[in-house]
Amino acid sequence: MSSILLVIVVSIAVVAFFMVALSLTQMIKGHPIQSEISTNPNMQARGIKCAMQQEREAQLEAMGKDGCATNVDCNGECSACGVVEKH
Repeated sequence: MSSILLVIVVSIAVVAFFMVALSLTQMIKGHPIQSEISTNPNMQARGIKCAMQQEREAQLEAMGKDGCATNVDCNGECSACGVVEKH
């Protein structure tokens, strides 16, 4: 067996192993792995926040309590963080 063919076979075997492992995890738990920080209850319980949310909170703290000098709004979810105009 040539070395290139051996590398391809081993690569396919490794990928197949991880696909089976992830499938078993989903079948045992009954749901996919929650890797999104904003929706994972374990990360929320530990106070872990996404980088965008932490940066926006730091910007708001640096400006003060009035918030008049910013156009940044974040409701605590990474997927919802965005730049919007405040009126």
